[in-house]
Amino acid sequence: MVAFCLLWVPLFYLFRTSLSGGNTSGSVWALLLGSITALLQFLLGNLVSTGGFGFSRWLFGFVDIVCLPVIIPLLVYALLIFTRGVSGNVDFANFAMLWLIPVAAVRTIGWSQLRDPILLVIIPLLWTALAIGIPFFINLILNNFRWYTNIFYIFCIVFLPFSAAFVYWAFFSQHVILGLLMLLLTQIPLGISLAIRTT
Repeated sequence: MVAFCLLWVPLFYLFRTSLSGGNTSGSVWALLLGSITALLQFLLGNLVSTGGFGFSRWLFGFVDIVCLPVIIPLLVYALLIFTRGVSGNVDFANFAMLWLIPVAAVRTIGWSQLRDPILLVIIPLLWTALAIGIPFFINLILNNFRWYTNIFYIFCIVFLPFSAAFVYWAFFSQHVILGLLMLLLTQIPLGISLAIRTT
């Protein structure tokens, strides 16, 4: 499990880039800023208290475990594009995946003693689902001019992080079947994105 948490993100990044090739703009920024934020989080600790099984546990999962580590690089990349801090091929997903490589390494150090399959297996799967799924819908919006379908895509962008945090909460609360169903649901955009890249 420790090896999975450490290696899943970089191996998945290599697999995804092998499907299309090319370099992502801002790769150095992604690794550098990802390393800095991972170290800061390790030193400063969690932002949300880890108490109970209810909303506080879901919020902890959303902020500290599942979503914020993926949402931050996506926002930073959007800012870099807006300020022309990067040039070349724009790929939100690859930037987020590169950012997550040092994050996964640092988190593995902190989680390795717990031997918790939720943290060491489920969370890396959720990271990749968000890092690929959210940019997938962003690209659909940028390439589509129908307002009614864009509303659906925006809903999906908002829904993915909330559902990913729900997966963490469900497994932690031992609602295993519900957690598995929601985990499969969060992986659907990732699967569609990979299928498109292989065609």
